[in-house]
Amino acid sequence: MKDAVLFDLGGTLISYYEKGQFAGILEQAIAEVSHYLQDQELLVGYQEEVNRRVKEENYEASDYQVRPLEERLARIFQLESKNTDEAVKIEMCRRFMQPVFALAYLYEETLPTLRELRARGYQTAIITNTPWGSPGTLWLEEIERHGLSTWVDGIVCCRDAGWRKPARQVFEYTLQRLQLTPECCLFVGDDPRWDIVGPRNIGIEAILLDRAGKMKDTREETIRTLDELWERLEVDK
Repeated sequence: MKDAVLFDLGGTLISYYEKGQFAGILEQAIAEVSHYLQDQELLVGYQEEVNRRVKEENYEASDYQVRPLEERLARIFQLESKNTDEAVKIEMCRRFMQPVFALAYLYEETLPTLRELRARGYQTAIITNTPWGSPGTLWLEEIERHGLSTWVDGIVCCRDAGWRKPARQVFEYTLQRLQLTPECCLFVGDDPRWDIVGPRNIGIEAILLDRAGKMKDTREETIRTLDELWERLEVDK
């Protein structure tokens, strides 16, 4: 019997963007930061140089360690040698995230599902990677904005653990924080690379959420909406 249900965030509880849209979003995000730094009289160099450095920074570590957004932006905009104020760093990150957060909408069954899980005595948590290693503080605000914080027992962003899914460290961090065992948990997510392989590596059962029905070739057990989750749980506790 499962005692806890752990969720991915983007594509699972909240919609943000499809993978193919990210290039355009990244361009907008960098433009937002550029405008901010220009207003602060901190923008140096030419746009071509900025674009080149963006391409150089647009990757994640092969071992899944987090590459923090603040450090990436400092390299892109040549701020490493400057004594940049912490307020400027967090504002750069906030501006970077604006195009992402602007696209967000909550799936209609998300809140009812979380409320019902709470009512039935399940622990719940969110485990999420963040685009370009963006700060967890911004994502806590975002999750609060959508009214999810009240209905989950824990929120773990990759920055908290220092590792991105599917690294086992981020799942181990969550289990330790919530005092859970792998056997008592079910993980639900929409990406087989991060949300199936990762949890299963430490013994957490995982279910793939395929909202659009595009993963027809997968051998994984899939659901199309969170409403189907009840069929996979022993609800009589």
